[in-house]
Amino acid sequence: MKSYVALLRGINVSGQKLIKMETLRKVVEDFGFQNVKTYIQSGNILFDVSGNPTPELLESQIHELIKTHFGFDVSVVVTDKEMLQWVSKNNPYLKEKEIDLKKLYITFLGTEPVKENIEALQNASFEPDEIVINKRIIFMKYNNPAGNSKLNNKLIENKLKVTATARNWNTTLKLLAMFQERAAS
Repeated sequence: MKSYVALLRGINVSGQKLIKMETLRKVVEDFGFQNVKTYIQSGNILFDVSGNPTPELLESQIHELIKTHFGFDVSVVVTDKEMLQWVSKNNPYLKEKEIDLKKLYITFLGTEPVKENIEALQNASFEPDEIVINKRIIFMKYNNPAGNSKLNNKLIENKLKVTATARNWNTTLKLLAMFQERAAS
């Protein structure tokens, strides 16, 4: 068994694409995933699966489950404990003195963007906010409130031409802690 977390984009936000976590857990369990847990209403599903499916296959399966059962076309990015551990240890903004952790976000990408699309995002106008891109991860620091920033999922997906979903730093660390709790039990 291997554990994963599916990160759903754009559910339960501003009254849009409403999905109850209890119902979502049941749908995912009925599909055959095991030890299913959700974290907060924004769509974070931890689950175990047997065999050796790729994250891309899991993303496709969960996307279709949500579309079939709830009628929503929702982007899904699947990642694992190892990636969250790497993110927690390699956030370049943690090196800054007196960093306000509430300003830090992580955007998880469905696939690794190509070089010219990375350059397009880096050249976009979203100052004073900052990014560091590393393969399928964007480390972000908002110097203005995130809700007021030009640096959002729409811009990121438009420039990178990949699926993206963001989580704040505290949620990212909580998901990692949930993996660690699962391993300890």
